[in-house]
Amino acid sequence: MAGRAALEELVRLQGERVRGLKQQKANAEQIEEEVAKLLKLKAQLGPDEGKQKFVLKTPKETLTGKYGEDSKLIYDLKDQGGELLSLRYDLTVPFARYLAMNKLTNIKRYHIAKVYRRDNPAMTRGRYREFYQCDFDIAGQFDPMIPDAECLKIMCEILSSLQIGDFLVKVNDRRILDGMFAICGVPDSKFRTICSSVDKLDKASWEEVKNEMVGEKGLAPEVANRIGDYVQQHGGVSLVEQLLQDPKLSQNKQALEGLGDLKLLFEYLMLFGIADKISFDLSLARGLDYYTGVIYEAVLLQTPAQAGEEPLGVGSVAAGGRYDGLVGMFDPKGRKVPCVGLSIGVERIFSIVEQRLEALEEKVRTTETQVLVASAQKKLLEERLKLISELWDAGIKAELLYKKNPKLLNQLQYCEESGIPLVAIIGEQELKDGVIKLRSVASREEVDIRREDLVEEIKRRTSQPLCIC
Repeated sequence: MAGRAALEELVRLQGERVRGLKQQKANAEQIEEEVAKLLKLKAQLGPDEGKQKFVLKTPKETLTGKYGEDSKLIYDLKDQGGELLSLRYDLTVPFARYLAMNKLTNIKRYHIAKVYRRDNPAMTRGRYREFYQCDFDIAGQFDPMIPDAECLKIMCEILSSLQIGDFLVKVNDRRILDGMFAICGVPDSKFRTICSSVDKLDKASWEEVKNEMVGEKGLAPEVANRIGDYVQQHGGVSLVEQLLQDPKLSQNKQALEGLGDLKLLFEYLMLFGIADKISFDLSLARGLDYYTGVIYEAVLLQTPAQAGEEPLGVGSVAAGGRYDGLVGMFDPKGRKVPCVGLSIGVERIFSIVEQRLEALEEKVRTTETQVLVASAQKKLLEERLKLISELWDAGIKAELLYKKNPKLLNQLQYCEESGIPLVAIIGEQELKDGVIKLRSVASREEVDIRREDLVEEIKRRTSQPLCIC
């Protein structure tokens, strides 16, 4: 056993040497030589009884250094070789890596998938550790602000169509923020950490944020006060024009570029008819390090709670911005691909919808089924199967309970619980008369429909266009 322990220690040390060489980007031949030594040692060690051996393909760690102070929310893992792995934090960094790996320079896409945050869950606010995001991105070299304006148009269209209440999209630019920090006297090394503090102004007062910047992050009080004069301003294109005349900010090259692009952006937003939904907000900072230009975040406007309705506090429901340097971080030659995109928090939207339906005492419909095929008496399973087959062939979304002889009351209750609007009831008398009893679940009204007319009647009632063959 002592000999095995010594050998295991040699394997561990050699593994650390290999990892160190990889991190230092050493010569490939040197790495291969050391890997060969490691494999030889492992072969001498042999299998350990009682342990199951896994051979996994090791993915590169790509998430670190992209999210600033939010990096503490990344789920870090380790494989059996001790290399760092992580669950994806968002869909943007994997997208940038995909572009670099496949040498893509022009693409427009959307993507819905799970992401993970090591965060404190808050169910009522739609905050989870595992959740879905819906991303839309435009990658490619285009004239300024046209793709950015389209992303904001898409965001407004989505939030308007969901009917979750009034919302506002806050807009800023990382170049304006960096220029502002520079003229206020923030050291370069503190730009990102101060940026993270400013981003908390949507949840905390200016005094609380100032105390964090001065007390925790070591910023001089007079510098914090100068920042406060700027970050408490918000407005529209008039504020952009006002800052373009600011004697200090207008002298900063970065800030001037950002303000110029924002002015152009507002022109396009006016043409898209959504400028009234957009606010230029100097407190918006977006803590993620990969943003390089325009940034935006959609928040719901609080309305007085209706009777029995809890005040909604889900924070932002969508956000995004421009990240022109991210693809180049993964490209071996550092080739950049300009990108801009947005992300919708799916669970946060669900939380809002569910709360509002609950307050209105409305049930959430959990199925797209248009009609349930039911029976009024026993021994009618074959007839139910015949009818549901006819409905399926006609493109009707129908279902039936998987029981030979279900009680009619149970079938009707199932429709009410699931939100199925119609019930097609087969009975002995209906079979003799060549009709189907069609019942509206909401009104409980019933009418006999000739079997050959049933498909047309269901489509008419569910507003589904008729198929003319």
